[in-house]
Amino acid sequence: MATIDPHLATSDLGYMTAEQLSEALERGTLTSVEIVTGLLARIDAIDAPASAIGLRSILAVSDDAIAQAAAADDRRRAGNVLSPLDGIPIVVKDNIEVRGLPSSAGSTALMARPHGDAALVETLRAAGLIILGSTNLSEWANLRSPESASGWSAVGGLTANPWATDRSAGGSSSGSGAALAAGLSPLAIGTETDGSIVCPSSLNGVVGMKPTVGTISTHGIVPLSSSQDSPGPMARTVRDVQLLFEVLAPSRAKLRTAHVAAKAVVASTWKTGHPKTDALFEETMARLRAAGLDLEDREVARPRNQDQDDELTVLLCEMNDDLNAYLSSRPGSPESLAHVIHFEEQHHDVELAHFGHEFFEQAHALGGRSASRYDEARRRNLEWAITTCLEPALCDADVLVAPTYGPAWKQDLILGEDGAKAAPTTMAPAIAGWPIACVPMGLVDGMPVGIGIISRPGDEAKILDFAGTIEVTLDLNADGEFRPMFPAARRG
Repeated sequence: MATIDPHLATSDLGYMTAEQLSEALERGTLTSVEIVTGLLARIDAIDAPASAIGLRSILAVSDDAIAQAAAADDRRRAGNVLSPLDGIPIVVKDNIEVRGLPSSAGSTALMARPHGDAALVETLRAAGLIILGSTNLSEWANLRSPESASGWSAVGGLTANPWATDRSAGGSSSGSGAALAAGLSPLAIGTETDGSIVCPSSLNGVVGMKPTVGTISTHGIVPLSSSQDSPGPMARTVRDVQLLFEVLAPSRAKLRTAHVAAKAVVASTWKTGHPKTDALFEETMARLRAAGLDLEDREVARPRNQDQDDELTVLLCEMNDDLNAYLSSRPGSPESLAHVIHFEEQHHDVELAHFGHEFFEQAHALGGRSASRYDEARRRNLEWAITTCLEPALCDADVLVAPTYGPAWKQDLILGEDGAKAAPTTMAPAIAGWPIACVPMGLVDGMPVGIGIISRPGDEAKILDFAGTIEVTLDLNADGEFRPMFPAARRG
């Protein structure tokens, strides 16, 4: 891979926030057509497989993106602005149905395009956002094989990390995180079952939030687990995530006041196992305390092997039922998980070129929620996540904070995630269905790492408020240099 032209890497348009673009639209110094035209050119120069970098974060571009932008400009001239984000582009993870886009979950089994939009896409359009395209992902949202490589799909190929193009972009919302970091869109939608927004946010140096399960409709989204799935907003700043969350869930999005008054518990027992990342986290907590934040160290329960096994059992049982229900109602797709397994075996060279589909086979064999193991596994899982872990940790606090992941590991389609380092930060809130966000805390060996922030169900505003305090205190982009330069692959 070639190294990108520095001028293109630092393009002002590419790194304007949604809030800045909205202000420019209001002043009349930019139009939506100009914004979309510039971003499409940037995608063509950086992201397309034949481009200088070939980032592969964008799986498909909307054919009507310019037409959407022209309509937004017409509304603005007529004084009919629909929301603060009217006329702002957004990219959407490709497991979410968008008319005219593949909505494939990265699988060639789902190439029959849907005729309508997912419920959340209808909400975005009603607020005037421009659907610029769909983003690549870990195929089937990464619950297909224990040997999978994050960011690879049969439809979109392997997404690269713009901070180092031989490193992982994380998953499963790989393309959403990489596209934001690369300045290809100011806003993105990801989905998370356990870690799939937090991981790419951490590895790509952006902000992402998984809201409380059930806050944002999952209708029209390729499912894994109804008890853990949630779509959520992603952007380069906390404020942009807040603005997008206000569109998606206005009743939940009001910010709290008195930032410094919030009490946070630091999970002293949740470490990534990557020495430099854990050291930076301790330094960052000291810096936040010096700035006046109330941070109390507290030992928080770590998952045992039984807890991890129980979560996998629950996910596999729910995936069998939920995916079967979804597929049976999507025209032109395989009718069930069993049909997907058969399809992938028939198209082995494409679908199983790098790893298998062992989790699909296990899910099919378990047979869904009626499996004898399901109820007990779910009961134990909730008891660990809520009673043993989250409730004691948050008993007298607003938020719980911990590191998320070490720096992005080398991409490897043979060994999968062999170099990954992660704290157990996403697991308990995932099982419980509680909200979690990730905000950048700095660079380790030139690669971004993040802070996870957890709160109780419905307390997304507390999370965003505290994330905003961290962002302002750390001020990582004070010199405008907290952005990737797309270095070529290197040894080491």
